[in-house]
Order: sequence, then structure tokens, then C-alpha cells
Amino acid sequence: MSSSKSNSMKNNTMWRYTFIRLRRNYLAMIGLAVLLVLIFMAIFAEQIAPYGYADQDYMMIRKPPSAEHFLGTDEFGRDVFSRLIYGSRISLQVGLIAVSISLIAGGAIGAIAGYFGGRIDNILMRIMDVQLAIPTILLAIVISSALGPGLFNLMVAVGITSIPRFARLMRASVLSIKGMEYIEAARAMGASHFRIIMMYILPNCMAPLIVQSTLSVANAILFAATLSFLGLGIQPPYPEWGGMLSTARPYLRNSAYLSIFPGLAIMITIVALNCIGDGLRDALDPKQKR
Repeated sequence: MSSSKSNSMKNNTMWRYTFIRLRRNYLAMIGLAVLLVLIFMAIFAEQIAPYGYADQDYMMIRKPPSAEHFLGTDEFGRDVFSRLIYGSRISLQVGLIAVSISLIAGGAIGAIAGYFGGRIDNILMRIMDVQLAIPTILLAIVISSALGPGLFNLMVAVGITSIPRFARLMRASVLSIKGMEYIEAARAMGASHFRIIMMYILPNCMAPLIVQSTLSVANAILFAATLSFLGLGIQPPYPEWGGMLSTARPYLRNSAYLSIFPGLAIMITIVALNCIGDGLRDALDPKQKR
């Protein structure tokens, strides 16, 4: 009992100092502020957006930015600003759920492979090596084509592509701690394999997984935008930033703003998430900070 309480206090202290170090990283704080704004817009899209994402006005087709339409209108007279706000909901949803799929599946595979070792480790890691040998975007395209377009299928396709990263990271973390004294003590006390993995190994592997998850959300949003750009993701009229870029291609010469604003939304979101990931990496492992 006292040992578990001591470990809990130690973990709380570690996370408290991690947050203090993270607050000193101005780029990470700016990225966090941008992410919070995006989350706020995604949650309250109906209240913030001045128009519905599918509201059409054929008298306002491809009008440049103005006081009435802050970022202009598209080829159907729909408000670009409103569609970007609704698009943030889809992009963040895809990123978070896809990474959750990767984290759960990859973490389980890596934990089993690293903890048990031997033949199980060889089989699971060779399967991961085969998947890593396939270009990530090509694998995402193949999976999305097989499953068909749609939000759920897009999340599954993007999530599957990142499983090997989490599996190998989790395996490396498990291998580094499974021989520690407290693991041996838990075995001597008769703890089951499941309890050892869940109670003693996973909590000590969270730091690298959190950093990888943050960076992977950015990759997932970019992959989702790429698949939607190719017509394999969210289908019209639902707004998705990659899909908005795709439909704006014929109007690049005369209405460039239709491509500029969705592209900026993707860029700002990915840069913000990468800044948060870099800040978390430095905060959780100060030795890496230059």
C-alpha cells in the first residue's frame, strides 16, 4: 500500500514539474492556445459560424472577402469562413480518434511483444515491419479505397497507418523497464501478467506515448486532408479542409482565396500541434533540450 502511494506521489510530482517546464516554452504555449481556439470553434460551431456549412446563395457565387462574408464565398455561394469553422470539427475529430485507434492497438501490440518476448515478439514485430515497409500514404489510400469514403472509414484508415510507430515505441519502453526491481517484486507477490502490464509498466511508458500521440494527431489531420483531397475521405457537402482544397483547384487563377484559407487552416493546425509535441518532449525529457 505504501509503495503504491509513494509511486502515485512520485508521478504527481513528475507531472507537476513537467507542466512547469512546459509553461516556459513559449512556442508550446502559443500552439496550445491555437489548439484550444480550434477546439472551442469545433464544439460551438453552430453558435460561432455566421452561416450554415451548406447554406447556398447563388447571387454570391465566388465573391471575394467582404464585410458580409469575412473570407469570401465558394462556387455555390457558401460562406468559406463558416465552412472552415465546421471543418475544424471534422479535422480534429479525425485526428483524435485516428490517433486513439493507433495508440490502443499499437500500444497493446508493443506491450505484449516487449513483455513476453520470444516467438510472440518476433511474430508481432515482423508484422509491424511489413507494414512499415509500405509507404504510409499509399497504405492509407489502399485502406480508404477498400473501405470506401466516409468519416468512420477515414478515421480507421488513418489510424491503422500509425499502429507500427506506437507498437515499436511501446515495445522499446517495455523492454527498458520490465527488468526493474519493482517488476520483479510484483511477480514475486503473485501479480498476474495483465496486472503487471496495466499497473506497473504502462504508467511508466506514458511520457514517450504522449509525445508521439501529439505529433501523430498532426500527421493524422494531414493524412485525412490528403485523402479528402483525393476524393477518398469526407464527401460533399460536409466541409473538410482537404476536400475544400480539392474543390477549389479549378478556381486557383481567379479565386485563389478558396485554396489559400483552407491551406492556412491546415498549416496553422499542424504547426500548433508540432509545437505542443516538441514542448512536451522537452518538458518530459529536459536532457533533450538544446
